[in-house]
Amino acid sequence: MKSTPLSLIAGAVALAAVTGFAALNAPGDTAPEKARAASRLPVERSSLLCPAPSDSELAATAYTSFTPAGKGAGGESAAELTEALPTTDTATEKPEKPGKNGTTEKTDRAGAGKAAKPVVALKEPGKPVTAEAEGGDAPALVGTATGALAPGWNTQQTTSVTAGTTRGLLGVSCTAPDTEFWFPGVSTAAKEQDYIHLTNPDDSAAVADIQLFGPDGDLKADVGDGITVPARSSVAMLLSTLTEQAVDDVTAHVTTRSGRVGAVVRGSEEDAGSDWLTASADPAATVVMPGIPADATSVRLIAFAPGEDDADLQVQLAGKSATFSPAGNDTLHLKSGMTAGVDLKNVTREEPGSLRLTPSDGGRSTPIVAALRVVRGTGSSQEIAYIPATRPVAARASVADNRAKGSTLSLVAPGATAQVKVTASAGSEGGEQTVKSYTVKGGTTLAFSPPVPAGLKGTYALTVETVSGGPVYAARTLALPEDGVRMFTVQTLPDDRGTVEVPAAVQDLTVLDD
Repeated sequence: MKSTPLSLIAGAVALAAVTGFAALNAPGDTAPEKARAASRLPVERSSLLCPAPSDSELAATAYTSFTPAGKGAGGESAAELTEALPTTDTATEKPEKPGKNGTTEKTDRAGAGKAAKPVVALKEPGKPVTAEAEGGDAPALVGTATGALAPGWNTQQTTSVTAGTTRGLLGVSCTAPDTEFWFPGVSTAAKEQDYIHLTNPDDSAAVADIQLFGPDGDLKADVGDGITVPARSSVAMLLSTLTEQAVDDVTAHVTTRSGRVGAVVRGSEEDAGSDWLTASADPAATVVMPGIPADATSVRLIAFAPGEDDADLQVQLAGKSATFSPAGNDTLHLKSGMTAGVDLKNVTREEPGSLRLTPSDGGRSTPIVAALRVVRGTGSSQEIAYIPATRPVAARASVADNRAKGSTLSLVAPGATAQVKVTASAGSEGGEQTVKSYTVKGGTTLAFSPPVPAGLKGTYALTVETVSGGPVYAARTLALPEDGVRMFTVQTLPDDRGTVEVPAAVQDLTVLDD
């Protein structure tokens, strides 16, 4: 008798299923409604990591945080960067003090366990906010943006050091965490002091490995394996301590065994200045390095083929009016697992340009990574900057910390002619947004002083959007001369990935069938 109620319930469930199926399918239909095409929606959360700016007491650092105006996710919004936690229980040692295996330990002046006060807090899209830090005690920063402030959130860290071994203008667009990074263009030579900074944004420790590849292949080293980066902390390692081999042209490969990190290299060379090198775009058969300044006195190309195949490449420069191959350096052969460096000298010849590497005719489409080391000035007045291979602008890309004078925007369309829209945001302290459109002729680089907000006070951000035509790559040069030194820094503008593809879903009761 107890089975009777159960039978009635089972019958009701079956009837409901049949009724529901009939409601979803018109007579004669043999399948449920097909899912609609996926749609692109604004991201709801973004993360950024900024490395410790400098260990020089002469350092002056400016932070500029910005989210472009546009359609954002709903709900509450926030975008804040706070100090990373200390890497040890002791918070009294001076930052950048050499530690085990060449690491440096960054301190948190707020102290562990205390509620961290934001160093930079963004309140609204379309208008940047700024903050400043002085001296060599500024720590790494970790941050998250949510809601309407998440899509396209970016932060520029610009540091000026007027003297010492790290003299120069060091600029970096704070990076998103990931599990793999490629850095062609680092060095373990004695004349250079290259530190790789690893920052962990999460609440559990990350474990990372660093491999170095020189002109003859793998630079064997044990101390680059199993580097622990504590939760919400940052460590820096002097690359020359990871190997006994002193090599100029090196590619560093960072991977994580567990967790994720942000990674960036601070490169400095005796008597030549310093700057940040961000990771190359993911390995690809064709790579583009936009924004070589017209007055570059020296350009060095460093490239690496990480796979099992060699790469035969055509080297091309997209100049002001056409694309051409540099005389004597029109091709490049990369041996698998070996870093190659090529001195292109003053390849731009007083005109702005962008470098592109493509597979040679009939050659294999072997994925590669690449970067440029660019010099302005000569002798004791020279200054260096780096331009890694980057992703195209695609839908939208932004860069913050532009000044009324000293900014140059470079756009290159390596294929078809493209139309782009450039928006100069409101100023951090006042000024109204300005929008202009530009045509970038196929196979050329267009370099110009970007639009400036009307009535600008403070600094502002630039947003580049592709309107039509072929792919566009972009870079911003910020030049701030100091005592006769032509100090500068270059930041690329890859697509901000402010939207994500979300598949549509429909109810499908056929999953109930046996």
